[in-house]
Amino acid sequence: MSLMRKNLATSVDFYLVAFFLLLLSGIINPANARSSAYEAALPAELKTAKNMCALVACTDVFPSAKSFSERMGQPPYVEAYGDPIAGKKTLLGYVMLSTDITDTPAYSGKPVVTLMGMDLKGRFVGIKVLKHSEPILLLGIPESALLNFNKQYLGKSVTDKIEVGQSRPDEGVLGVDAISGATVTVIVQNQVMMASGMAIARQTGIVAPTVREPAKYVLNGRRLTWTELVKQGSVQRLLVKPEQVGLEKNDVPFIELWFGDLNHPDVGISLLGENSFNNLRSQLKPDEHALFIIRTDGIESFKGSGFVRGGMYDRIQVKQDADSYTFRDLDYLNLYGIVADGAPTYNESAIFIIRSKAFSTAYPWKLSFLGNRVDRATGTRSFASFDAKYWLADELLQGGRPVVEEAAAPYVRIWKSRAIEIGLFCLLLIVVTIAYAYREKLTRMSTHKNKWPVNIFKYSAWILSITFVGFGVMAQPSITQVLTWFHSLLFQWTWSLFLTDPFIFVFWIFIIITVFLFGRGLFCGWMCPFGSMSEAIYKIGEKIGLKRFQTHLPQAVHDKLKWLKYAIFFGLLAVSMFSMGLAEKLAEVEPFKTTFLVGITNRAWPYGLFVALILGISLFIERPYCKYICPLGAALAMPSTFRWFGLKRKQDCNSCKACAVGCGSLAIDKAGRIDHRECLHCLDCMVLYTDVKGCPPLSKERKRRDREGLEIKGIGKDGYFIPIYPIPATPASEAIKAGLDPRMPTDPVKPAYKTNATGLHWIILEIVDHIWPWSAKSWSSQRGLQIAGVALAIAASLAWILTAIGQLSSAAIIAWWFGWSVYEVLIRLSGKRYVKDGPWWRDNYRYASVMDMISYVSFKNLLIGAALFLSLKTLGLLIV
Repeated sequence: MSLMRKNLATSVDFYLVAFFLLLLSGIINPANARSSAYEAALPAELKTAKNMCALVACTDVFPSAKSFSERMGQPPYVEAYGDPIAGKKTLLGYVMLSTDITDTPAYSGKPVVTLMGMDLKGRFVGIKVLKHSEPILLLGIPESALLNFNKQYLGKSVTDKIEVGQSRPDEGVLGVDAISGATVTVIVQNQVMMASGMAIARQTGIVAPTVREPAKYVLNGRRLTWTELVKQGSVQRLLVKPEQVGLEKNDVPFIELWFGDLNHPDVGISLLGENSFNNLRSQLKPDEHALFIIRTDGIESFKGSGFVRGGMYDRIQVKQDADSYTFRDLDYLNLYGIVADGAPTYNESAIFIIRSKAFSTAYPWKLSFLGNRVDRATGTRSFASFDAKYWLADELLQGGRPVVEEAAAPYVRIWKSRAIEIGLFCLLLIVVTIAYAYREKLTRMSTHKNKWPVNIFKYSAWILSITFVGFGVMAQPSITQVLTWFHSLLFQWTWSLFLTDPFIFVFWIFIIITVFLFGRGLFCGWMCPFGSMSEAIYKIGEKIGLKRFQTHLPQAVHDKLKWLKYAIFFGLLAVSMFSMGLAEKLAEVEPFKTTFLVGITNRAWPYGLFVALILGISLFIERPYCKYICPLGAALAMPSTFRWFGLKRKQDCNSCKACAVGCGSLAIDKAGRIDHRECLHCLDCMVLYTDVKGCPPLSKERKRRDREGLEIKGIGKDGYFIPIYPIPATPASEAIKAGLDPRMPTDPVKPAYKTNATGLHWIILEIVDHIWPWSAKSWSSQRGLQIAGVALAIAASLAWILTAIGQLSSAAIIAWWFGWSVYEVLIRLSGKRYVKDGPWWRDNYRYASVMDMISYVSFKNLLIGAALFLSLKTLGLLIV
């Protein structure tokens, strides 16, 4: 029977891996994405082409239209016509492209490009997503879900107050159903569609334009210098660097503009002089507003080429809330000079006139420069908007600046709308952390036959993790989040991106803190929804009579197969550096999306079969996915090498196999040592640690005291009975003491140079130890490797210097830093083969295994690299 179990265990795991590879072959098949809008290639001229409907199928969003006009208006839109009547075209409505109006990013950090049709009453008649970059809509959730979400808007008006969620008739709110697992995406999509529709509705007269109260100025007749105007905020700067548009970093900016309002007499006279200002005012009508723009540096023109072709200044826009204003040749006046003392020289200038009652200089507005951004990896071009805000100073306006209520960011609305659930989730995490922190008290109250003082908390955590965390708020962490955080840390950190999913954000704070305190086991063993489900299924199988079929993989097989999850993690990390999209596809190794976000019934059969296979095997093997496949577990296992607090061990554990035999994670070796990278904190070994009947050494001592009539006291912190009298040493006890110390994962090591070091001397030695990987020992035995390492260190340092002066891209320095890290692992293994165990401020050094050293070097260099990256980006020196 034992041999049959071993064969069964080996076979099912082989088939699990084989099935996953088969699943991947289907995922990366290009045929699966032929009809997908994910990163779809759109015509390069879509943003500028007059005949937009020749490039995209406008009839998809306005099926009753027979023909369409060219782009018109600002922001642009297209008129949709029906059958001619008496030789004249019949206007049916309008078609608009969302990115012509707003570039609000979705969860991916990129906008969802949406084509919309709207009739003459402002009702949506068609909506089509042309392109998106949401990986969740590629694999986790079918794109049909987004199509069904958009259908909810058909027949609804831009004047309706539409929100994602339930309808609130008493407040006049129409609710639309969200997409489970893609809440952020649909909230942004709702915002984009309503803003786009309203902008065109106002422009075409469907909705009355916004009327803002005209500015009333405070006048003091004081002439201000350029410096004073800048300090006051009456003159603002808009700077675009070459690297922001995909060009090589250069000391010369792409464009540098200064701009400001010319209607306020004090500002206008300070800038233009009294005669020029009065001349300008004589040319303005009561509802017209003048602003100036000068280019002081740069290789680009803010006038563009549109004013030559059609009298349109297509590089400049002014935006005030949802209203936007562009300028034609009739809106342009010559700027003959700036008279303010200290004004910079400039090589391009203009005065532009805004002719609208809706615009008011009392309210904030912004100047937008529209430029082409080139993707240096693919060469593709896309339009990008660079904005600078402007608002007249409080002292220049009668009564000060008016109160302006800006719409809250999407993530703010999410946090407010789910405040109660977020609070309950935080409470759950706090309670679980506190319960685990008191694990020693709980395990002392337990025995190997009654583990309920521990299990009442652990099983409750499992139940809540599966039901509330997994299926309820769908907060299953994923390896894709690790990859996203890694890329954001190195390239573009955006707080709003992570705050848009409050449960994941809070969960990751919990994970990061507890991994460094206790290791991965508290999350993986207690709070991971899928891991909890897998373990619960194993326990259920035990209760329904399958215990005789339940087994572990042979230790030799386990010791080899446990490295698979690390290979998967490093593979995904490497792929993500070249293609985040492909990495997202390969991350389907995680069954989390299918299980919690989407549901088995809503996905193609291979995904459901994959989940069923994993959970089916979980009936017979404890947590097979967690132990052998999970890349998230591998990512968290690496910093677990340096957890501050471990589980208790005693010297006798090196000869007693009781804990090792009962360890479901197979994390305890023959010497009684715990591998905290593999430990899932079931706490069974901690229960035995103080169980006077379950722990063999304690049981033996208890029986001896019973025979000799000695008093039996409690168990001390060292895991032994508190001694009554000195216990004489025996050959057996001396042999145990002479064996390996199971209280540390590997043998203790004490670097000689750290002996007796204290204070500042200790800190200096500590810094040197982390930065300087070489040693005299390795120099004498591997001189060639040492010399090669010195050369590599010099090259890596030069690479950072070149990066700092803008001569090397971020991708190049990452490659150099990776190469150096590989070398550092090798050289440390040959000379400084030790790592710290527990808190860093202690000197608990131990022998480093290969995985210990990989974990140490990779984590240390990630922190150093991230600090250097952030410093260079802060200084504006990094080429992305």
